[in-house]
Amino acid sequence: RRCLRVSGECKASHKILRGAIMNLEAMYQEIILDHYKNPQNKNLREPCPAGFVQVHHVNPTCGDEISLRIKVEQNQIVSLEWDGLGCSISQASASIMSQLVLHQQVPDALDQIDLFLKLMKSDTSVSYEELDDAIAFAGVAKYPARIKCALLGWMALKDSIAQSMEGKDK
Repeated sequence: RRCLRVSGECKASHKILRGAIMNLEAMYQEIILDHYKNPQNKNLREPCPAGFVQVHHVNPTCGDEISLRIKVEQNQIVSLEWDGLGCSISQASASIMSQLVLHQQVPDALDQIDLFLKLMKSDTSVSYEELDDAIAFAGVAKYPARIKCALLGWMALKDSIAQSMEGKDK
C-alpha cells in the first residue's frame, strides 16, 4: 500500500506485473485447453494386456472418471494408457501427467505425484522445471471443488503403481 502513494512509477510497475500475471494465466489456460482437445496417451486398448495393472477412479463430487493402465518393467513405467470422461481439468491433467511420467523410474514418478499434490496445496516452492506443463494447474488450488478433478489421474497413477509394486513383491 505504501507503494501506491508514491505515484507514477510504482503504479506503472503494478500494472506491468498484473499484465504479466494475466498473460501467464492465459498461457496456463491454453496449455490445459490444448491437452483437453489433444490428449496424450489416451488410447486404452481392450482387453487389458498381460503384465499391465489397470485401475478405475471416479470423482463422486462431479462424476469425472478415469481408467488408467500401466506396465512397469525394471522399476520403470514402460507403458501408460488411459481413457476417461469429465471436465477439461481432469482430462487435461491426466494427459499432462501421462506425458510427464511415461518412461520414468517409479521413484521419480512418485516424486512427480508428490510435487503435484504440493501444487494443489498452493505450495509456491514448486517450479516449472519440476513439473513442466503440470504447473499450469497452479491456479486450480484457488478452487477447492476443482482440486479433486485435477488430482483424479494422479491418484489413479499412484494407485496403479502401488498395485504394480504389490504384484512384484509376491
